[in-house]
Amino acid sequence: MNELRDNSEVGELIQFIVIKIDDEQYGINIKYIDNIVRMQQITRVPKVDDYIKGVINIRGEIVPVMSVRMKMGLEEDQFTNKSRIIILKTETGDLVGIIVDQVNQVLTLDVNSIEKMRYDDKKGTTGAQFVGGVGHYEGGLVSILDLEAVVSEKEVKEKASNAS
Repeated sequence: MNELRDNSEVGELIQFIVIKIDDEQYGINIKYIDNIVRMQQITRVPKVDDYIKGVINIRGEIVPVMSVRMKMGLEEDQFTNKSRIIILKTETGDLVGIIVDQVNQVLTLDVNSIEKMRYDDKKGTTGAQFVGGVGHYEGGLVSILDLEAVVSEKEVKEKASNAS
């Protein structure tokens, strides 16, 4: 009887790629990830915000690349052999790359183990407005990135059109 009760409490399972930015771990819903590539030459685009690093060519498509660190108000990226560019596919099908310090693992979380976050805009906690929730798992906690806050659709389209 306990087994049936345990199974009935399990919600939808969601897979996340766990990344590292600075000293923090963040989860990105795997449904938004198109590709993960090693660091490569990024072509700078003039007259864009500092956090837009430029563009890269992925399978013949020009993809804008942004620094999540700089968007969060952290220090400039320090590229290592663990640095990666994660290519995200937005709701409208556009591609955008984000630079992360490291890709750690794939984590499967029950939707019931993710707590939604709400923020008071006046507090201005660095990076906090980019976290949509916190996931609990056996190894601890992981902050779930709110990709809409990190990469707004309007912003991606503008940067991509500037790059073309």
